[in-house]
Amino acid sequence: MNKHLDTGLHRRRLRIALRQAREERGMTQLEAAQELNWSLSKINRIEQGTFGTSVTDLRAMLALYDISDPVRTAELEEAARGSKGQVWWSEYRDLMDGRLETYLSYEQAADELRAYHPVLIPRLLQTREYAQALHAPRSGRERGQRLAELLMARQEIVLERSEIRLFFVVDEAALRRQIGSREVMRTQLHYLTEASRLPQVDVSVLPFTAGAHLATTTGFVLFGFSGDDDDLVYIEGSAARARDDEREQLYQYQECFEDLTQRALRGAHALDAITAAAHSIVD
Repeated sequence: MNKHLDTGLHRRRLRIALRQAREERGMTQLEAAQELNWSLSKINRIEQGTFGTSVTDLRAMLALYDISDPVRTAELEEAARGSKGQVWWSEYRDLMDGRLETYLSYEQAADELRAYHPVLIPRLLQTREYAQALHAPRSGRERGQRLAELLMARQEIVLERSEIRLFFVVDEAALRRQIGSREVMRTQLHYLTEASRLPQVDVSVLPFTAGAHLATTTGFVLFGFSGDDDDLVYIEGSAARARDDEREQLYQYQECFEDLTQRALRGAHALDAITAAAHSIVD
């Protein structure tokens, strides 16, 4: 396994265990931070999996949460040592804020990902040229190229994991909206067709005739994790963030994705829609 992926999995393991331990003690993050004389942001980053945990800090948290079982303690100490490694996106930190780093930690650790966007090709299925053209108006050419490099690295990390399952509902608007030149868009649609044939990837197409739905104006990503009830929803937008504290919202978007899947074109019909969009691009 990729050593950077190992780091992310160790952080996820700690995130789940320490949050559950705190909740079992009936403590809020603020109460735990005050007891440990730490900042609230430190507790939050550990529980989000974006911050490596030292063994010393771990032992302080375990003492606070009254965890003394030697087997469990040893397992968590091993995870803490592994969590201090470099994550793969370290070289791109100049492009990132805390929200994106949190997102990448979830994306790296998820066993299942379900994504929809009303106007764009899903990021994990974008070509480099499409991504560059998408970022250029807002970020400039040089930064847009770096963001595209970050995206290519993301794709490599996620798609090399044979056990992950990726489900994408691509809106017809995304197929028809030209990003970049005609050639860039043709290449993007061809790549989308090829990516849909990967064993871990499922692509469906939501036609214009599907009408309105919960996410008509908002993209979202659902992360699924095996072995615990810890699924998350990430909602696109200026205030977007991963949400693990609002179960009702999570359930709404889970139901929304199921609804989109039911309305969408699947299999050969989806490929036909992608091919039709490509043929509509004329010089």
